[in-house]
Amino acid sequence: MTGGDIAFLPRGVRTHYDAVRRTDVLMGPERVLMLDAIGKAILERLDGTASVEAIVADLAQTYDAPVEVIAPDVTAYLTDLHGKGFVHVR
Repeated sequence: MTGGDIAFLPRGVRTHYDAVRRTDVLMGPERVLMLDAIGKAILERLDGTASVEAIVADLAQTYDAPVEVIAPDVTAYLTDLHGKGFVHVR
């Protein structure tokens, strides 16, 4: 995954608050991943138009953190979810 890629949640995948687990989850067909605050913050920015680079810049501004620190973590997280089929890229 590169900074110019546009990551998005494919059809059938969504974030949801699970009242039983009392946490946010990423739901896919027959699969569920529990989300922490960082994962949720990243996934909230997947609108189908923002590039990975734009998402990193927004997170850096929101959390007053250096882009060079955030970028590798965001890229690794999205790459992992892409490999699991939870995130698609165009």
